[in-house]
Amino acid sequence: MLDTVIFDMDGLLIDSEPLWEEAGKETLKKFNVSLSAEQYHISTGLRSSEWIDHWFRHFNIDMEHAAEAEATIVQTAIEKIRLNAVPMVGARYIVEFFRKRNFKIGVASSSPLELINIVTQKLGIDDMVNAKTSAEKLPNGKPHPQVFLDCAALLQSSPANCICFEDSFNGMIAAKAARMKCIVVPARNHQQEARWAAADLKLSSLQNFNDLLLAAL
Repeated sequence: MLDTVIFDMDGLLIDSEPLWEEAGKETLKKFNVSLSAEQYHISTGLRSSEWIDHWFRHFNIDMEHAAEAEATIVQTAIEKIRLNAVPMVGARYIVEFFRKRNFKIGVASSSPLELINIVTQKLGIDDMVNAKTSAEKLPNGKPHPQVFLDCAALLQSSPANCICFEDSFNGMIAAKAARMKCIVVPARNHQQEARWAAADLKLSSLQNFNDLLLAAL
Protein backbone atom coordinates (compact mmCIF):
# COMPACT_ATOMS: atom_id res chain seq x y z
CA MET A 1 0.00 0.00 0.00
CA LEU A 2 1.32 3.42 -0.92
CA ASP A 3 1.91 5.39 2.27
CA THR A 4 5.07 7.42 1.62
CA VAL A 5 5.99 10.24 -0.76
CA ILE A 6 9.53 11.40 -1.51
CA PHE A 7 10.17 14.63 -3.36
CA ASP A 8 13.19 15.70 -5.31
CA MET A 9 13.85 19.39 -4.68
CA ASP A 10 15.67 21.44 -7.34
CA GLY A 11 13.39 22.14 -10.29
CA LEU A 12 10.50 20.28 -8.65
CA LEU A 13 9.64 22.09 -5.40
CA ILE A 14 11.67 25.23 -6.00
CA ASP A 15 12.65 27.00 -9.19
CA SER A 16 16.36 26.71 -8.47
CA GLU A 17 17.64 25.13 -11.69
CA PRO A 18 18.14 28.53 -13.42
CA LEU A 19 20.17 29.65 -10.41
CA TRP A 20 22.28 26.47 -10.38
CA GLU A 21 22.77 27.04 -14.10
CA GLU A 22 23.91 30.62 -13.47
CA ALA A 23 26.32 29.47 -10.77
CA GLY A 24 27.73 26.72 -12.99
CA LYS A 25 28.14 28.90 -16.06
CA GLU A 26 29.72 31.72 -14.04
CA THR A 27 32.24 29.26 -12.59
CA LEU A 28 33.13 27.73 -15.96
CA LYS A 29 33.60 31.20 -17.45
CA LYS A 30 36.55 31.61 -15.09
CA PHE A 31 38.16 28.86 -17.18
CA ASN A 32 37.21 30.53 -20.48
CA VAL A 33 34.40 28.06 -21.16
CA SER A 34 30.86 28.94 -22.22
CA LEU A 35 28.16 26.33 -21.62
CA SER A 36 24.98 26.28 -23.72
CA ALA A 37 21.52 25.83 -22.19
CA GLU A 38 21.19 22.44 -23.89
CA GLN A 39 24.55 21.28 -22.55
CA TYR A 40 23.45 22.29 -19.06
CA HIS A 41 20.15 20.43 -19.43
CA ILE A 42 21.78 17.07 -20.15
CA SER A 43 23.72 17.32 -16.88
CA THR A 44 20.82 18.25 -14.57
CA GLY A 45 20.36 15.92 -11.61
CA LEU A 46 24.10 15.39 -11.16
CA ARG A 47 25.81 16.34 -7.92
CA SER A 48 28.11 19.36 -8.11
CA SER A 49 31.23 17.16 -7.91
CA GLU A 50 29.99 15.01 -10.80
CA TRP A 51 28.88 18.06 -12.77
CA ILE A 52 32.34 19.63 -12.45
CA ASP A 53 34.05 16.33 -13.27
CA HIS A 54 31.89 15.90 -16.38
CA TRP A 55 32.45 19.36 -17.82
CA PHE A 56 36.10 19.69 -16.78
CA ARG A 57 36.86 16.47 -18.68
CA HIS A 58 34.67 17.51 -21.61
CA PHE A 59 36.48 20.85 -21.98
CA ASN A 60 39.92 19.50 -20.93
CA ILE A 61 40.19 21.78 -17.89
CA ASP A 62 42.94 20.92 -15.41
CA MET A 63 41.36 18.74 -12.69
CA GLU A 64 43.64 20.43 -10.17
CA HIS A 65 41.02 23.19 -9.98
CA ALA A 66 37.98 20.87 -9.62
CA ALA A 67 37.56 20.99 -5.84
CA GLU A 68 37.77 24.78 -5.73
CA ALA A 69 35.31 25.09 -8.63
CA GLU A 70 32.86 22.73 -6.94
CA ALA A 71 32.96 24.74 -3.70
CA THR A 72 32.43 27.96 -5.66
CA ILE A 73 29.38 26.59 -7.48
CA VAL A 74 27.76 25.26 -4.31
CA GLN A 75 28.20 28.43 -2.26
CA THR A 76 27.18 30.68 -5.16
CA ALA A 77 24.06 28.61 -5.83
CA ILE A 78 23.08 28.44 -2.16
CA GLU A 79 23.24 32.23 -1.86
CA LYS A 80 21.32 32.78 -5.11
CA ILE A 81 18.62 30.32 -4.08
CA ARG A 82 18.33 31.70 -0.57
CA LEU A 83 17.81 35.21 -1.91
CA ASN A 84 16.00 34.75 -5.22
CA ALA A 85 14.44 31.32 -5.74
CA VAL A 86 10.65 31.05 -5.90
CA PRO A 87 8.43 28.00 -5.32
CA MET A 88 7.39 25.88 -8.27
CA VAL A 89 3.67 26.07 -9.01
CA GLY A 90 1.85 23.65 -6.72
CA ALA A 91 4.82 23.01 -4.40
CA ARG A 92 3.01 23.71 -1.15
CA TYR A 93 -0.23 22.19 -2.50
CA ILE A 94 1.38 18.82 -3.21
CA VAL A 95 3.05 18.57 0.20
CA GLU A 96 -0.19 19.49 1.96
CA PHE A 97 -2.11 17.02 -0.26
CA PHE A 98 -0.07 14.11 1.07
CA ARG A 99 0.06 15.41 4.64
CA LYS A 100 -3.76 15.51 4.74
CA ARG A 101 -3.78 11.86 3.60
CA ASN A 102 -1.35 10.88 6.38
CA PHE A 103 1.52 9.98 4.07
CA LYS A 104 5.04 10.00 5.41
CA ILE A 105 6.90 12.77 3.58
CA GLY A 106 10.57 12.95 2.58
CA VAL A 107 12.86 15.14 0.49
CA ALA A 108 15.78 13.48 -1.31
CA SER A 109 18.10 15.71 -3.30
CA SER A 110 21.51 15.83 -4.93
CA SER A 111 21.99 19.20 -3.23
CA PRO A 112 23.74 19.63 0.13
CA LEU A 113 21.65 19.16 3.28
CA GLU A 114 22.32 22.82 4.10
CA LEU A 115 20.40 23.84 0.99
CA ILE A 116 17.60 21.32 1.58
CA ASN A 117 17.02 22.92 4.99
CA ILE A 118 17.06 26.42 3.50
CA VAL A 119 14.50 25.45 0.86
CA THR A 120 12.07 23.60 3.15
CA GLN A 121 12.09 26.59 5.48
CA LYS A 122 11.73 29.04 2.58
CA LEU A 123 8.71 27.10 1.28
CA GLY A 124 7.13 26.84 4.73
CA ILE A 125 7.01 23.04 4.60
CA ASP A 126 9.75 22.16 7.08
CA ASP A 127 7.28 21.02 9.74
CA MET A 128 5.58 18.68 7.22
CA VAL A 129 8.77 16.92 6.07
CA ASN A 130 9.62 13.83 8.11
CA ALA A 131 13.00 12.99 6.56
CA LYS A 132 15.65 14.65 4.38
CA THR A 133 18.51 12.96 2.56
CA SER A 134 21.30 14.38 0.44
CA ALA A 135 23.35 12.53 -2.17
CA GLU A 136 26.18 15.05 -1.82
CA LYS A 137 28.51 12.73 0.09
CA LEU A 138 27.23 9.35 -1.05
CA PRO A 139 29.55 7.11 -3.11
CA ASN A 140 27.13 7.48 -6.02
CA GLY A 141 24.55 10.13 -6.88
CA LYS A 142 21.51 9.91 -9.16
CA PRO A 143 20.82 7.93 -11.33
CA HIS A 144 21.96 5.60 -8.54
CA PRO A 145 18.96 5.01 -6.22
CA GLN A 146 20.81 5.29 -2.90
CA VAL A 147 19.53 8.75 -1.91
CA PHE A 148 15.93 7.55 -2.35
CA LEU A 149 16.57 4.27 -0.55
CA ASP A 150 18.19 6.16 2.34
CA CYS A 151 15.16 8.43 2.59
CA ALA A 152 12.76 5.47 2.61
CA ALA A 153 14.86 3.83 5.34
CA LEU A 154 14.70 6.97 7.50
CA LEU A 155 10.94 6.99 7.03
CA GLN A 156 10.82 3.25 7.87
CA SER A 157 9.03 2.64 4.58
CA SER A 158 9.38 -0.10 2.00
CA PRO A 159 10.46 1.31 -1.39
CA ALA A 160 7.46 -0.51 -2.88
CA ASN A 161 5.20 1.71 -0.78
CA CYS A 162 6.82 4.95 -1.96
CA ILE A 163 5.84 7.49 -4.60
CA CYS A 164 8.68 9.64 -5.88
CA PHE A 165 8.22 13.00 -7.60
CA GLU A 166 11.04 14.03 -9.96
CA ASP A 167 11.75 16.54 -12.70
CA SER A 168 15.01 15.18 -14.14
CA PHE A 169 15.80 12.11 -16.22
CA ASN A 170 18.60 11.03 -13.86
CA GLY A 171 16.17 11.34 -10.95
CA MET A 172 13.49 9.32 -12.71
CA ILE A 173 15.96 6.49 -13.38
CA ALA A 174 17.06 6.58 -9.74
CA ALA A 175 13.47 6.35 -8.50
CA LYS A 176 12.65 3.43 -10.79
CA ALA A 177 15.88 1.69 -9.79
CA ALA A 178 14.74 2.04 -6.17
CA ARG A 179 11.51 0.22 -7.18
CA MET A 180 9.37 3.23 -6.35
CA LYS A 181 6.43 4.66 -8.27
CA CYS A 182 7.74 7.69 -10.14
CA ILE A 183 5.81 10.79 -11.17
CA VAL A 184 7.74 13.19 -13.39
CA VAL A 185 7.09 16.90 -13.83
CA PRO A 186 9.52 17.85 -16.61
CA ALA A 187 10.45 21.41 -17.47
CA ARG A 188 7.94 22.90 -19.91
CA ASN A 189 10.28 22.85 -22.91
CA HIS A 190 11.08 19.17 -22.35
CA GLN A 191 7.56 17.89 -21.66
CA GLN A 192 7.15 16.02 -24.95
CA GLU A 193 10.36 14.00 -24.87
CA ALA A 194 9.77 10.26 -25.35
CA ARG A 195 12.14 9.29 -22.54
CA TRP A 196 9.59 10.17 -19.85
CA ALA A 197 7.65 7.05 -20.84
CA ALA A 198 9.61 5.16 -18.19
CA ALA A 199 7.73 7.06 -15.47
CA ASP A 200 4.44 5.86 -13.99
CA LEU A 201 2.86 9.25 -14.60
CA LYS A 202 3.84 12.53 -16.25
CA LEU A 203 2.39 15.87 -15.11
CA SER A 204 2.70 19.38 -16.48
CA SER A 205 2.37 20.79 -12.96
CA LEU A 206 2.32 19.58 -9.36
CA GLN A 207 -1.05 21.23 -8.88
CA ASN A 208 -2.61 18.81 -11.39
CA PHE A 209 -2.18 15.83 -9.08
CA ASN A 210 -5.37 14.62 -7.40
CA ASP A 211 -7.09 11.66 -5.73
CA LEU A 212 -8.03 10.01 -9.01
CA LEU A 213 -4.40 9.97 -10.13
CA LEU A 214 -3.32 8.69 -6.73
CA ALA A 215 -5.83 5.86 -6.91
CA ALA A 216 -4.62 4.95 -10.40
CA LEU A 217 -1.10 4.36 -9.13
